[in-house]
Amino acid sequence: MRIRLVFWYMFWCLRIGARPWRYFQLNAPWFSSSKRLFSKLEMDSSIPGKWRLHQEKLTADSKPESWPVFLKPEWGQNARGILVANDQGCFDKLRNNMLNGDIPYLFQDAAPGRREFEVFYIRRKASGSEPAALSVTETLNSSGQDWPVNSILNPSTRHRTVTGLTQEAQQQLWQYMNELPAFRIARVGLRADSFEAVLEGQFRIIEINLFVPMPLCLLDTNIPSQVHHRFIRSAMRDLALLTKSIPLKQPRKNIFWPMLFLNSRMRA
Repeated sequence: MRIRLVFWYMFWCLRIGARPWRYFQLNAPWFSSSKRLFSKLEMDSSIPGKWRLHQEKLTADSKPESWPVFLKPEWGQNARGILVANDQGCFDKLRNNMLNGDIPYLFQDAAPGRREFEVFYIRRKASGSEPAALSVTETLNSSGQDWPVNSILNPSTRHRTVTGLTQEAQQQLWQYMNELPAFRIARVGLRADSFEAVLEGQFRIIEINLFVPMPLCLLDTNIPSQVHHRFIRSAMRDLALLTKSIPLKQPRKNIFWPMLFLNSRMRA
């Protein structure tokens, strides 16, 4: 699937004269040059309070006020390194191991809501306020755990596309996404009791992915392959057009190599 995405992105970039290497500058304004990563803590501060979960840097003095909590590396892909602590004893044990490592960690309160959704979008223009592509996918887990760490690497995780979105529902959802900073491409993880609750703004944001976010609707095995192909072809055209629209005056940041290095450390 990733190969198809890359192929069609490169195809459209060549077709319309976009510079594919500028893909990594799409979300450059939110890349921390000092930390050399997309910082979860810094992104958290940009989430409106009504949707924000409490999270803070993990230290030797950290004492969560409620349970469970999720311990996360300040940056990671595919939920690598995320663990759950259900009580103080478990938290202390995990914390000691994490503080002795090289990767900074944080802890985040668990989100209320029985269901998990992922909203993927691509903006129409770099400075625009309209979506070119928007999809919603529900993340399901068959493990029976109360607080699973869902990931494409978790064999108990599967994905189901939310289909039949009305124009009104899409507009309402996009209105919420527009209350976040103007990320150009993103995948936003939400917890809510139902998708109807999401449309009513009753959700919490658990994660924002700005570095090569994959549309999880492509992992829904119940959707015909030709439908996936049409989505890929269309979305990658939108992404190429978005890449071409990045202002040349935007300051360039070195993102690819630092993030590649971090990813290799998380895999180790």
